[in-house]
Amino acid sequence: MLSLRTDFVEKIYSAVDNIPMITYDDFRKLDIRIGTIVSAERVQGTDKLLRLEVDFGTEKRQIIAGIAETYQSEHLVGKEIPVLLNLEPRRIRGIESQGMILAADADGAPILLHPDRQVPPGSIVR
Repeated sequence: MLSLRTDFVEKIYSAVDNIPMITYDDFRKLDIRIGTIVSAERVQGTDKLLRLEVDFGTEKRQIIAGIAETYQSEHLVGKEIPVLLNLEPRRIRGIESQGMILAADADGAPILLHPDRQVPPGSIVR
């Protein structure tokens, strides 16, 4: 018999309950692709931000991500990650971010997601 921790299940469902449902067509508007991190460095004057250069095969993009408290930049190079590409660019601490990495949230800490085997840069996430 499967036993689930009630507090864990309630936490997950309460978070989902506060997010409005979207249509399949809304989901199809998201351009999520796998990119390979080619460089990573801490953003000066911050504790949380890393500047990532991510290769998508046909282009490279700069992504600013709040993962520096969890990940060391030198351990990220070569990792494949999913990135939302068709998000309007945003300036964070004066640096343009050209997408958003997707990560799981585990007790407030970001946990990066990776394909279970290597895929070509720019592969579409469906």
